[in-house]
Amino acid sequence: MSEWCGWPVVEESAGWEAVQQVLTDADLSDGLPLVPPTRRRLEAMIAGVAAGTEAADSMPPLFGDLTAEAVGYQCVIAGCRPAELAVVLAAAQATLDADFNLLGIATTTGTACVALCVHGPIARTLGVNAGTNCLGPGNRANASIGRALQLVIRNIGGARPEVGDMATMGQPGKYTLCFAERTGGPFPTLTARRGLGADVSAVTVMGVSGTAEILPGDGEGFTPEAILSPIATAMRASIVMSSMSRRNERGEQVFLLPLEMAEKIARHDGWNIGRVQRYLFDEGDGVARAPEAIHPILTGGAGVKMSYLPIWGGGSQTVTRAL
Repeated sequence: MSEWCGWPVVEESAGWEAVQQVLTDADLSDGLPLVPPTRRRLEAMIAGVAAGTEAADSMPPLFGDLTAEAVGYQCVIAGCRPAELAVVLAAAQATLDADFNLLGIATTTGTACVALCVHGPIARTLGVNAGTNCLGPGNRANASIGRALQLVIRNIGGARPEVGDMATMGQPGKYTLCFAERTGGPFPTLTARRGLGADVSAVTVMGVSGTAEILPGDGEGFTPEAILSPIATAMRASIVMSSMSRRNERGEQVFLLPLEMAEKIARHDGWNIGRVQRYLFDEGDGVARAPEAIHPILTGGAGVKMSYLPIWGGGSQTVTRAL
Protein backbone atom coordinates (compact mmCIF):
# COMPACT_ATOMS: atom_id res chain seq x y z
CA MET A 1 0.00 0.00 0.00
CA SER A 2 1.38 3.42 -0.96
CA GLU A 3 1.01 6.72 0.91
CA TRP A 4 -0.08 10.30 0.27
CA CYS A 5 1.18 12.89 2.75
CA GLY A 6 1.79 9.98 5.12
CA TRP A 7 -1.77 8.63 4.80
CA PRO A 8 -2.77 5.37 3.10
CA VAL A 9 -3.64 5.17 -0.60
CA VAL A 10 -5.81 2.17 -1.38
CA GLU A 11 -6.02 0.10 -4.55
CA GLU A 12 -8.97 0.45 -6.90
CA SER A 13 -9.76 -3.20 -6.29
CA ALA A 14 -9.82 -2.90 -2.49
CA GLY A 15 -13.07 -3.97 -0.82
CA TRP A 16 -15.26 -1.35 0.85
CA GLU A 17 -15.11 -2.88 4.32
CA ALA A 18 -11.34 -3.33 4.12
CA VAL A 19 -10.87 0.31 3.10
CA GLN A 20 -12.97 1.53 6.03
CA GLN A 21 -10.84 -0.52 8.41
CA VAL A 22 -7.61 0.83 6.92
CA LEU A 23 -8.78 4.42 7.35
CA THR A 24 -10.09 3.78 10.85
CA ASP A 25 -6.80 2.17 11.85
CA ALA A 26 -4.99 5.26 10.49
CA ASP A 27 -7.22 7.40 12.80
CA LEU A 28 -8.66 9.35 9.87
CA SER A 29 -12.35 8.62 10.41
CA ASP A 30 -14.96 10.96 11.82
CA GLY A 31 -17.17 7.92 12.43
CA LEU A 32 -19.03 8.01 9.13
CA PRO A 33 -18.09 5.96 6.05
CA LEU A 34 -15.27 7.48 3.98
CA VAL A 35 -14.70 7.48 0.23
CA PRO A 36 -11.74 5.22 -0.67
CA PRO A 37 -8.66 7.40 -1.32
CA THR A 38 -7.32 5.83 -4.51
CA ARG A 39 -4.43 7.43 -6.38
CA ARG A 40 -6.74 8.15 -9.30
CA ARG A 41 -9.13 10.11 -7.07
CA LEU A 42 -6.30 11.94 -5.28
CA GLU A 43 -4.53 13.01 -8.46
CA ALA A 44 -7.81 14.17 -10.02
CA MET A 45 -8.59 16.17 -6.88
CA ILE A 46 -5.41 18.27 -6.97
CA ALA A 47 -4.97 18.44 -10.73
CA GLY A 48 -6.27 22.00 -10.96
CA VAL A 49 -4.50 23.45 -7.93
CA ALA A 50 -1.15 25.13 -8.51
CA ALA A 51 0.55 24.22 -5.25
CA GLY A 52 3.51 22.07 -4.31
CA THR A 53 4.11 19.73 -1.44
CA GLU A 54 5.89 22.39 0.61
CA ALA A 55 3.87 23.47 3.61
CA ALA A 56 2.50 26.99 3.26
CA ASP A 57 1.13 27.02 6.80
CA SER A 58 0.70 24.80 9.82
CA MET A 59 -2.65 24.19 11.48
CA PRO A 60 -3.28 24.05 15.23
CA PRO A 61 -3.70 22.44 17.64
CA LEU A 62 -0.90 20.00 16.72
CA PHE A 63 0.37 22.12 13.80
CA GLY A 64 0.25 19.72 10.89
CA ASP A 65 1.36 20.97 7.49
CA LEU A 66 -1.46 22.59 5.55
CA THR A 67 -0.77 21.82 1.88
CA ALA A 68 -2.99 21.43 -1.16
CA GLU A 69 -2.15 17.73 -1.24
CA ALA A 70 -3.08 17.22 2.41
CA VAL A 71 -6.34 19.15 2.07
CA GLY A 72 -7.05 17.29 -1.17
CA TYR A 73 -6.82 13.97 0.67
CA GLN A 74 -9.47 15.11 3.15
CA CYS A 75 -11.66 16.30 0.27
CA VAL A 76 -11.48 12.88 -1.37
CA ILE A 77 -12.44 10.92 1.72
CA ALA A 78 -15.19 13.46 2.53
CA GLY A 79 -16.84 12.96 -0.87
CA CYS A 80 -15.92 16.26 -2.52
CA ARG A 81 -15.55 16.86 -6.23
CA PRO A 82 -12.28 18.36 -7.55
CA ALA A 83 -13.83 21.79 -8.15
CA GLU A 84 -14.60 22.02 -4.42
CA LEU A 85 -10.98 21.76 -3.26
CA ALA A 86 -10.38 25.48 -3.79
CA VAL A 87 -13.25 26.33 -1.43
CA VAL A 88 -12.07 23.95 1.29
CA LEU A 89 -8.47 25.13 0.94
CA ALA A 90 -9.47 28.80 1.17
CA ALA A 91 -11.65 28.09 4.21
CA ALA A 92 -8.86 26.15 5.91
CA GLN A 93 -6.43 29.01 5.31
CA ALA A 94 -8.99 31.51 6.63
CA THR A 95 -9.19 29.63 9.94
CA LEU A 96 -5.49 30.36 10.47
CA ASP A 97 -6.14 34.10 10.80
CA ALA A 98 -5.00 35.04 14.30
CA ASP A 99 -8.33 36.73 15.12
CA PHE A 100 -10.24 33.54 14.30
CA ASN A 101 -8.49 31.71 17.17
CA LEU A 102 -8.61 28.20 15.74
CA LEU A 103 -6.44 26.91 18.59
CA GLY A 104 -9.09 27.92 21.09
CA ILE A 105 -12.00 26.66 18.99
CA ALA A 106 -10.35 23.31 18.29
CA THR A 107 -9.28 22.59 21.87
CA THR A 108 -12.03 24.07 24.02
CA THR A 109 -14.11 21.91 26.34
CA GLY A 110 -17.07 23.89 24.97
CA THR A 111 -19.23 23.19 21.93
CA ALA A 112 -17.49 25.40 19.37
CA CYS A 113 -17.24 24.31 15.75
CA VAL A 114 -16.24 25.96 12.48
CA ALA A 115 -19.18 27.00 10.30
CA LEU A 116 -18.57 27.84 6.65
CA CYS A 117 -20.55 30.23 4.46
CA VAL A 118 -19.84 30.19 0.71
CA HIS A 119 -20.58 33.37 -1.26
CA GLY A 120 -21.17 34.39 -4.83
CA PRO A 121 -20.80 32.64 -8.19
CA ILE A 122 -18.73 29.75 -6.82
CA ALA A 123 -21.59 28.77 -4.50
CA ARG A 124 -24.02 28.63 -7.42
CA THR A 125 -21.55 26.79 -9.66
CA LEU A 126 -20.93 24.13 -7.04
CA GLY A 127 -24.58 23.89 -6.05
CA VAL A 128 -24.09 24.92 -2.40
CA ASN A 129 -27.57 25.21 -0.93
CA ALA A 130 -28.81 28.65 0.11
CA GLY A 131 -32.45 27.60 0.10
CA THR A 132 -34.74 25.24 2.00
CA ASN A 133 -32.96 23.23 4.70
CA CYS A 134 -29.64 24.94 3.95
CA LEU A 135 -28.22 23.87 7.33
CA GLY A 136 -29.65 20.37 7.11
CA PRO A 137 -29.20 17.17 5.10
CA GLY A 138 -29.99 16.52 1.47
CA ASN A 139 -27.34 18.48 -0.43
CA ARG A 140 -24.08 16.75 -1.34
CA ALA A 141 -22.04 19.95 -1.79
CA ASN A 142 -23.00 21.39 1.60
CA ALA A 143 -22.40 18.08 3.35
CA SER A 144 -19.12 17.19 1.64
CA ILE A 145 -17.49 20.63 1.66
CA GLY A 146 -18.36 21.17 5.31
CA ARG A 147 -17.23 17.66 6.20
CA ALA A 148 -13.93 18.12 4.37
CA LEU A 149 -13.18 21.27 6.39
CA GLN A 150 -13.89 19.41 9.64
CA LEU A 151 -11.63 16.54 8.53
CA VAL A 152 -8.88 19.06 7.75
CA ILE A 153 -9.10 20.39 11.30
CA ARG A 154 -9.17 16.83 12.66
CA ASN A 155 -6.59 15.07 10.52
CA ILE A 156 -4.19 17.89 9.60
CA GLY A 157 -4.67 20.12 12.63
CA GLY A 158 -4.84 17.18 15.01
CA ALA A 159 -8.11 18.07 16.74
CA ARG A 160 -9.03 14.49 17.57
CA PRO A 161 -11.11 13.62 20.65
CA GLU A 162 -9.02 13.48 23.83
CA VAL A 163 -5.89 14.51 21.92
CA GLY A 164 -6.43 18.04 20.59
CA ASP A 165 -10.22 18.24 20.80
CA MET A 166 -11.25 18.29 24.45
CA ALA A 167 -14.95 19.11 24.02
CA THR A 168 -17.05 17.95 26.94
CA MET A 169 -20.11 17.44 24.71
CA GLY A 170 -19.25 18.58 21.20
CA GLN A 171 -22.02 19.21 18.68
CA PRO A 172 -23.29 17.85 15.32
CA GLY A 173 -21.77 20.84 13.53
CA LYS A 174 -18.41 19.15 14.00
CA TYR A 175 -19.43 16.70 11.28
CA THR A 176 -20.37 19.42 8.78
CA LEU A 177 -21.83 22.93 8.85
CA CYS A 178 -21.74 24.61 5.45
CA PHE A 179 -24.26 26.80 3.61
CA ALA A 180 -24.37 29.56 1.00
CA GLU A 181 -25.40 33.21 1.17
CA ARG A 182 -28.27 34.26 -1.07
CA THR A 183 -27.91 37.15 -3.49
CA GLY A 184 -30.57 39.46 -4.83
CA GLY A 185 -32.17 40.35 -1.50
CA PRO A 186 -32.98 43.83 -0.20
CA PHE A 187 -29.80 44.15 1.88
CA PRO A 188 -26.15 44.19 0.79
CA THR A 189 -24.40 40.83 0.98
CA LEU A 190 -21.80 40.17 3.64
CA THR A 191 -19.06 40.35 1.00
CA ALA A 192 -20.33 43.76 -0.12
CA ARG A 193 -20.38 45.03 3.45
CA ARG A 194 -16.78 43.87 3.82
CA GLY A 195 -15.65 45.68 0.69
CA LEU A 196 -15.11 42.62 -1.51
CA GLY A 197 -18.01 43.17 -3.91
CA ALA A 198 -21.72 42.47 -4.01
CA ASP A 199 -21.45 39.10 -5.77
CA VAL A 200 -17.89 37.83 -5.44
CA SER A 201 -16.76 34.26 -4.88
CA ALA A 202 -15.61 34.06 -1.27
CA VAL A 203 -15.79 32.07 1.94
CA THR A 204 -16.49 33.11 5.53
CA VAL A 205 -15.49 30.99 8.51
CA MET A 206 -17.25 31.41 11.82
CA GLY A 207 -16.50 29.81 15.18
CA VAL A 208 -19.99 29.13 16.52
CA SER A 209 -21.42 27.36 19.55
CA GLY A 210 -24.45 25.98 17.71
CA THR A 211 -27.68 27.23 16.17
CA ALA A 212 -30.93 28.48 17.66
CA GLU A 213 -34.29 28.93 15.96
CA ILE A 214 -35.75 32.44 16.33
CA LEU A 215 -39.36 33.36 15.56
CA PRO A 216 -40.72 36.87 15.03
CA GLY A 217 -42.88 38.08 17.86
CA ASP A 218 -45.78 39.83 16.14
CA GLY A 219 -48.02 37.25 14.55
CA GLU A 220 -48.86 38.34 11.00
CA GLY A 221 -47.97 41.99 11.63
CA PHE A 222 -44.25 41.50 11.25
CA THR A 223 -42.97 44.99 11.94
CA PRO A 224 -39.17 45.33 11.85
CA GLU A 225 -39.12 45.68 15.61
CA ALA A 226 -41.20 42.53 16.11
CA ILE A 227 -38.94 40.56 13.77
CA LEU A 228 -35.67 41.77 15.27
CA SER A 229 -36.48 42.05 18.98
CA PRO A 230 -36.40 38.25 19.61
CA ILE A 231 -32.98 38.12 17.94
CA ALA A 232 -31.66 40.78 20.29
CA THR A 233 -33.09 38.81 23.22
CA ALA A 234 -31.31 35.67 22.03
CA MET A 235 -28.04 37.56 21.69
CA ARG A 236 -28.31 38.91 25.22
CA ALA A 237 -29.12 35.44 26.55
CA SER A 238 -26.14 33.95 24.72
CA ILE A 239 -23.80 36.44 26.36
CA VAL A 240 -25.05 35.35 29.78
CA MET A 241 -24.97 31.63 28.89
CA SER A 242 -21.39 31.82 27.60
CA SER A 243 -20.13 33.88 30.57
CA MET A 244 -19.29 36.75 28.22
CA SER A 245 -21.24 38.97 30.62
CA ARG A 246 -18.21 38.80 32.93
CA ARG A 247 -16.04 40.51 30.33
CA ASN A 248 -15.90 44.13 29.29
CA GLU A 249 -15.28 43.41 25.60
CA ARG A 250 -17.87 42.28 23.08
CA GLY A 251 -17.23 40.60 19.76
CA GLU A 252 -19.46 39.83 16.78
CA GLN A 253 -22.94 38.45 16.27
CA VAL A 254 -24.25 36.39 13.33
CA PHE A 255 -27.81 35.47 12.41
CA LEU A 256 -29.39 33.95 9.31
CA LEU A 257 -32.31 35.77 7.77
CA PRO A 258 -34.70 34.19 5.23
CA LEU A 259 -35.65 36.29 2.21
CA GLU A 260 -39.25 36.64 3.38
CA MET A 261 -38.19 38.26 6.64
CA ALA A 262 -35.63 40.52 4.96
CA GLU A 263 -38.27 41.80 2.55
CA LYS A 264 -40.76 42.43 5.36
CA ILE A 265 -38.16 44.53 7.18
CA ALA A 266 -37.02 46.43 4.08
CA ARG A 267 -40.53 47.42 2.97
CA HIS A 268 -40.66 49.84 5.92
CA ASP A 269 -39.13 53.24 5.14
CA GLY A 270 -35.62 53.77 6.45
CA TRP A 271 -34.99 50.15 7.42
CA ASN A 272 -31.71 49.55 5.61
CA ILE A 273 -28.93 47.26 6.81
CA GLY A 274 -27.42 49.99 8.97
CA ARG A 275 -30.67 50.56 10.82
CA VAL A 276 -31.11 46.81 11.36
CA GLN A 277 -27.66 46.64 12.92
CA ARG A 278 -28.18 49.74 15.06
CA TYR A 279 -31.55 48.48 16.31
CA LEU A 280 -30.07 45.15 17.39
CA PHE A 281 -27.10 46.88 18.99
CA ASP A 282 -29.32 49.24 20.99
CA GLU A 283 -32.08 46.76 21.78
CA GLY A 284 -29.48 44.20 22.80
CA ASP A 285 -27.75 46.70 25.09
CA GLY A 286 -24.41 46.47 23.33
CA VAL A 287 -24.38 42.78 22.32
CA ALA A 288 -21.48 43.39 19.91
CA ARG A 289 -18.43 45.65 19.85
CA ALA A 290 -20.23 47.93 17.38
CA PRO A 291 -23.41 47.86 15.28
CA GLU A 292 -21.32 46.92 12.22
CA ALA A 293 -20.14 43.79 14.06
CA ILE A 294 -23.67 42.36 13.88
CA HIS A 295 -23.89 40.31 10.68
CA PRO A 296 -27.24 39.33 9.13
CA ILE A 297 -26.69 36.75 6.38
CA LEU A 298 -29.50 36.16 3.88
CA THR A 299 -30.08 32.44 3.32
CA GLY A 300 -32.67 29.69 3.68
CA GLY A 301 -35.99 28.84 2.08
CA ALA A 302 -39.57 30.06 2.41
CA GLY A 303 -40.87 30.87 5.87
CA VAL A 304 -40.36 33.20 8.80
CA LYS A 305 -38.01 31.11 10.97
CA MET A 306 -34.60 32.70 11.52
CA SER A 307 -31.44 31.11 12.91
CA TYR A 308 -29.02 32.58 15.40
CA LEU A 309 -25.41 31.37 15.29
CA PRO A 310 -23.81 32.44 18.58
CA ILE A 311 -20.11 33.13 18.18
CA TRP A 312 -18.03 31.02 20.58
CA GLY A 313 -17.76 32.81 23.92
CA GLY A 314 -14.06 32.01 24.27
CA GLY A 315 -13.26 34.63 21.66
CA SER A 316 -13.33 34.40 17.86
CA GLN A 317 -13.78 36.77 14.93
CA THR A 318 -15.38 35.82 11.63
CA VAL A 319 -13.01 35.84 8.66
CA THR A 320 -13.97 36.36 5.00
CA ARG A 321 -11.60 35.55 2.15
CA ALA A 322 -12.13 36.08 -1.59
CA LEU A 323 -11.32 33.11 -3.80
